[in-house]
Amino acid sequence: MAEDLVLDTAIRDWVLIPLSVVMVLIGVLRYFVSKLMHSSQTPDAKIVKEGQVIVRARNLRAGANFIPSKAFRARKIYFCNEENGLLFVPKGQGQNPQAQMFSDPNMAMDMMKKNLSMIIPQTLTFAWVNFFFSGFVAAKIPFPLTQRFRSMLQNGIDLSTVDVSYVSSRSW
Repeated sequence: MAEDLVLDTAIRDWVLIPLSVVMVLIGVLRYFVSKLMHSSQTPDAKIVKEGQVIVRARNLRAGANFIPSKAFRARKIYFCNEENGLLFVPKGQGQNPQAQMFSDPNMAMDMMKKNLSMIIPQTLTFAWVNFFFSGFVAAKIPFPLTQRFRSMLQNGIDLSTVDVSYVSSRSW
């Protein structure tokens, strides 16, 4: 029966094109909303300095073969000295990134805003597609697929006789 299935050309005009245009517009809208919701904070000077020290230490390690061994040892002591080394962190003062995230409420709020800016449009888009376009066979993939792809590509179509390479509009 899969060979007898003919896709109507009006599906392209009334289903695929509107779906594609809406998905692009939602992506653009999501980008601008995330720009509006992004809080512009000035970076902490201490965090920037620590990041630069790590970059310098990484560059030293990468270029260790290109500088004299005496110069390498001196720089290594400068970074790793237990008394006043730049990379030395006394026990108990090191803080993992997750604990740092929970201590900074702005970071958690930014994450929440980002998640909301993704979840809300996704939910509205799914409701819109489900209301207007459920049950359409919208396209055919030009290569064969296994049966495991059926649930992913044919969401909303309850026919087991349709070839797996056909894609429903809800899945699109």
